[in-house]
Amino acid sequence: MSSLGDRPVPVPTELSRPFWDAARRGDLVVPHCPTCGLRFFVPEPACPGCMARDWRYVPSAGRGAVYSVTVVHRAPGPGFDTPFALAVIDLDDGAALLSHVDAGDPDDVAIGMRVRVAFRHFTDEITLPYFVPDTTHERAATE
Repeated sequence: MSSLGDRPVPVPTELSRPFWDAARRGDLVVPHCPTCGLRFFVPEPACPGCMARDWRYVPSAGRGAVYSVTVVHRAPGPGFDTPFALAVIDLDDGAALLSHVDAGDPDDVAIGMRVRVAFRHFTDEITLPYFVPDTTHERAATE
């Protein structure tokens, strides 16, 4: 993700505003349903597991593994630099997110790769979460 250029700016809704507020602080949060225990993403009016409406955002450590990845070569719209790696990230603490992974070369992103969240300032209101390789597991294994 070299440049954010003229990319469309996400527009927070009443449902997503706490997510964007947390990202601006450098925190990743995900919806959690206390009724069934499900963590999910994207935020919905009701829990997709049990339809309870009393879910709330909870902090995520922002570490996980690439479940699936594709390299995008055709920009989905103006302002997107290509190529880029777009992946489903299985978070260690629950939920799965669709996100960019910046590993330098998009072809270096692989299924099973350990990643951690990072944040990039976009506007005064919007900070974008994305993922980078998590080398802390590699260092711990060699020490």
